[in-house]
Amino acid sequence: MLTRRTIALFLAVALAAPSAPALAADNVVVFAAASLKNALDDAVAGYKAATGKAVTVSYGGSSTLAKQIEAAAPADIFISADLAWMKDLHDKNLTVAATEKPLLGNEIVLVAPKDSTASLTIAPGFDLSGTLGGAGHLAMANVDSVPAGKYGKAALIKLGVWDSVSAKVVQADDVRAALAFVASGEAPLGVVYATDAAAEPKVKVVATFPADSHPPIVYPVALLSASTNPDAASFLKYLESDAAKPAFTKQGFTIIGSGS
Repeated sequence: MLTRRTIALFLAVALAAPSAPALAADNVVVFAAASLKNALDDAVAGYKAATGKAVTVSYGGSSTLAKQIEAAAPADIFISADLAWMKDLHDKNLTVAATEKPLLGNEIVLVAPKDSTASLTIAPGFDLSGTLGGAGHLAMANVDSVPAGKYGKAALIKLGVWDSVSAKVVQADDVRAALAFVASGEAPLGVVYATDAAAEPKVKVVATFPADSHPPIVYPVALLSASTNPDAASFLKYLESDAAKPAFTKQGFTIIGSGS
């Protein structure tokens, strides 16, 4: 049963995510997966230092952001945490198809609070339910719509443990919200990206999911067809350049797209 503190955290996350921040009229606006926050903030700072131009980023679950774009939210660039939500916008003619590219890769990991003594080896049939205990919850992003949650569910199904833990899963609107449940001690374990774990000092990685237990984790990027900002193409080119690579690799992302 969730505590009042857990419910309060849920409400705080819901209030904080993905309504777009106040925008300067001439800023490039990027809608980006929540897991990109630390890395993309650094890339935006690098771009501003190089060009003097500001970029505004709205972070959230890829599914939520894609739906906002479908509803005509003002955005110039979309960076999803999976290919499916980019394809959804592509199929609705909401992206500039020629600009769609895979940008980054990632891993999913099992995390616990920093002081946890939990120890697990991820393998077919591993005892995740037993480690959680009778009242423990497994924090995950929404397993039906948010990429991190979908990757995690796919892995747990392939490893044969989903049925034993599905009733214990606490689902969050995005992966950073799932991370917050573990960091705050509300959940003893969570499934997040490796880059999220690296960005949060209050958690530790218990184990990494095998790459073959889930679909490849790919972050695609694209210019949106409704964009009229002349600087959007410039920022997109910067994201794909060698100059932006350190911002992403520092946080643990792998580079898929080629630099220039």
